[in-house]
Amino acid sequence: MNSLLLALIGVTMILVGYALYSRFLATKIYALDDSRRTPAHELEDGVDYVPTNKYVLWGHHFTSVAGAAPIVGPAIAVIWGWLPAFLWVTIGTVFFAGMHDLGALWASVRNKGQSMGALSGRYIGARGRNLFLVVIFLLLLMVNAAFAVVIAGLLVSTPTAVIPTWGALLVALLVGQAIYRLRWSLPVVSVVGVVALYALIWVGDQVPLALPETVAGLPANAVWIILLFVYAGIASMLPVWVLLQPRDYINGLQLFIALGILYGSVLIARPEIVAPAVNGNVPEGTPSIVPLLFVTIACGAISGFHGMVSSGTSSKQLDKESDARFVGYFGAVGEGLLALGAIIAATAGFQTLAAWEEVYSAFGQGSVGAFVSGGGAIVESGLGLPQSLSATILATTAILFAATTMDTGVRLQRFVVQEIGEIAGVRLGKGLATLVAVGVALALTFGAGVDGSGGMLIWPLFGTTNQLLAALTLSIVAIMLLRRGRTALPALIPLGFVGVMTLYALFIQLGTFWSEGNWLLLVLDIVILVASLWVMVEALGAMRKARDFQGDDDAELEQLSAAEVATSGEMNRTRSDES
Repeated sequence: MNSLLLALIGVTMILVGYALYSRFLATKIYALDDSRRTPAHELEDGVDYVPTNKYVLWGHHFTSVAGAAPIVGPAIAVIWGWLPAFLWVTIGTVFFAGMHDLGALWASVRNKGQSMGALSGRYIGARGRNLFLVVIFLLLLMVNAAFAVVIAGLLVSTPTAVIPTWGALLVALLVGQAIYRLRWSLPVVSVVGVVALYALIWVGDQVPLALPETVAGLPANAVWIILLFVYAGIASMLPVWVLLQPRDYINGLQLFIALGILYGSVLIARPEIVAPAVNGNVPEGTPSIVPLLFVTIACGAISGFHGMVSSGTSSKQLDKESDARFVGYFGAVGEGLLALGAIIAATAGFQTLAAWEEVYSAFGQGSVGAFVSGGGAIVESGLGLPQSLSATILATTAILFAATTMDTGVRLQRFVVQEIGEIAGVRLGKGLATLVAVGVALALTFGAGVDGSGGMLIWPLFGTTNQLLAALTLSIVAIMLLRRGRTALPALIPLGFVGVMTLYALFIQLGTFWSEGNWLLLVLDIVILVASLWVMVEALGAMRKARDFQGDDDAELEQLSAAEVATSGEMNRTRSDES
């Protein structure tokens, strides 16, 4: 199979899905209405609730949800062959991820920017909300801890990415000032920002920076982890327009340029895919493709973390409802294109099948390394860029996206900590809640030693937890649609498929953890399984009630005052704390 043909088929499927299916969802299912005031206007506070240009908001949303997962998952899952991964990414993006992300954004905007945790309390019940928060907290803990370890590893292994990684922060700060203070036009800011970012990539390739093997008794990767959490904690407390928005926007443009470079190289070089379409000779110990494929590739097909971003930050910045189609659905499209690029890089970036099998000698191998090395080889053969510069571009892309996901994750974790504190009757300020969020993640990361390996301890549960959260989010969307008398099938079909596959995977993992004597993961698996099943049972009851609902759901929501939102566990509390 030639990689160019695969790229053309995949890109066409995803873009046609955006053109047709997202329009159907926006008009017929979610009935987006620009006459409604969005929370960004109704509750504007200049900190979290900020009306934002849809292209800038798309950049924030896309880069926050993308991270390293749409690279890692597909680059691991191709061990079963490129065809199953390709089908799950393309079909999943169009019919699962796009409607999930758009649905979560719509649900939150129609509820004054409330998070999925708060919405579960309104639509499922207080008990469902408490259990929902358990799943959310564990998922964000996995993301924050693991991504810090992944980024630190890339900074150590690819020292040419150090300057562009940290230099991008200065570029983002300047872009934020240019947009909101100096009022530069967005096209001018975009060109200047992207040029500055790629100039940093070129400088980084010429001037690699590496920490000493140990600093104050700590290994280099541990130092990077600490610095990353310090940065993420500070960034999560700043107003979104200062750093979060501009950083994510410029990174979004940078990723699409990087994808253009990768896909352009495929167009020119047209490398053959050396991996099998369906691998009938998987290495010993590789789990069954069903159901593991559907949790190994989460981001890039459907991901519960996207619902957290949609309802946690993006819904508070949406300028008008119709922008949700571009921000939510097209954000999923961007991630699908990244996942498709990862599949191509990890299967066509090798000279021979033997070389590919050498890398994919066991389940879990390949990952970001296969994307960077394979993609670098394709870019070198296609555009003639030096292998070092090609690898630097792709490594920087992976790092920047993982970092944007991490700082958004810390902000969301802070929201969750405050909401849990509120349930317990304790009001936590922004600073203290951030310290708790960062402290718990650091404790996990360094719990197994100073090398930071603890950050990956509970990562094996990420895929299943993430997909269960997507199913729970879809249940809320379905309930809202049923209460409005609309068809809920676009939500219920993905909900049923993802729910069954994920629960199946959780039961398989239970047996694995038991046989391995991994008691930590076994206990966490049971906690997640019980909490999720309980929420699903509560959600099914809520769906039955929603079918018989005779009121006007939107009219009820209009009666929610800003004060009620502020006491619902949402970060509108910052309006009174900081204004």
